[in-house]
Formats: sequence, C-alpha cells, structure tokens
Amino acid sequence: MAGADPKTAFESDGLLDALKKALAERALNAEMDHHLAGEEAGNTRNGYGRKTVTTETGRIELAIPRDRQATFDPQLIARYQRRFPGFDDKIVSMYARGMSTREIVGHLRELYGIEVSPDLISAVTDAVLEEVAAWQARPLEPVYPIVFFDALRIKVRDEGVVRNKAVHIALGVRADGSKEILGLWLEQNEGAKFWLRVMN
Repeated sequence: MAGADPKTAFESDGLLDALKKALAERALNAEMDHHLAGEEAGNTRNGYGRKTVTTETGRIELAIPRDRQATFDPQLIARYQRRFPGFDDKIVSMYARGMSTREIVGHLRELYGIEVSPDLISAVTDAVLEEVAAWQARPLEPVYPIVFFDALRIKVRDEGVVRNKAVHIALGVRADGSKEILGLWLEQNEGAKFWLRVMN
C-alpha cells in the first residue's frame, strides 16, 4: 500500500460504509429524540423510511426515523437532500481525533452546516459517542496474517483554523481475505516513530 492512496482501498471494499451508516443513523435517531422531547404530547415515533444518499465513495442506504404527525424534518439529511458533501473526511477525522466532545461538536456543526441548539448537539454527540466507544472497544481477531500501515493527509478544522494532519491507518487482512480497519489515529506528521509508539 506504500505510495497508494488509502481512500482507493476503502472505495473498492466499502470498509467505511458500515461506520458511516451507523453514525448517521445514530445521529438521526438522536435528532428524532430531541424533536419529540420538544413536541406536544401525542406525537410518537412511526417507524422508518429508507433513503439512499451519496457520499464521495458511493451510496449508502439509511433508515430515516418518522413521527406520527410528520413534523420531523432532520437537519443532518434534509428531506430532499441526497448527498453528504465532505462526509467521508469528517467521519475519518472524527474517529482519528480521539473523539473529545468539543471536537465532535465542532465536526457536527460542520456536518450540519448550520447553528443548532446546544441540546441537540449534546443529544447527537452522546449518541455518536456511544457508537464510537463500541467501535473502539470491539474485539479484534487474535491474528491478522497481513497488516498494512499507511497515512492519509487530510484538512482538519482545529480551533477555527484549517490545518493539514496525517490520519494513520492500520488495515488488517484476515485469514479469509476480508479486511478490517484496526485503528485510526490523527497526528501532525507522518513517520515511523508514530508506528513504533503504537506497536509498543
């Protein structure tokens, strides 16, 4: 994988699609909870609708929550919106940055593209943090016959300034040939010293 764009490997196998889908659906459900909490009594959930949205690497199908009174209009994916501009970089960046609440709030503001209430930010952040914590705590295989290490340069908004940072990626190949992202880390620079710290 040296010299290759890691995004290409992710495109062909859709390794990030499940993560994107899980995070987006968790955020949409948190939005619905926030919406129902502010509604008059009597409005409740009413199942899910399906919507296909386009990201930079392809399409993902999302389950969009519905309410009985049809007053829910999600901000993450507006009613007629079919595309997530910049969604991939934001998801990779969210995982790689260590997921502090302040950083996730900043990313969700970028993702929404509008100012939202602190309560909504808090509800979405809490829901996303649960998903991230589950992903970070998931059990890994005892053995990966092949592991690729690489870095991808991305632009990250950090305290109001856009900076170039390196997302270090560890990609494991299982014995059956399937691939799994083992970890993502955000650092200022690429280098062997970083990987030595990870290994130790």
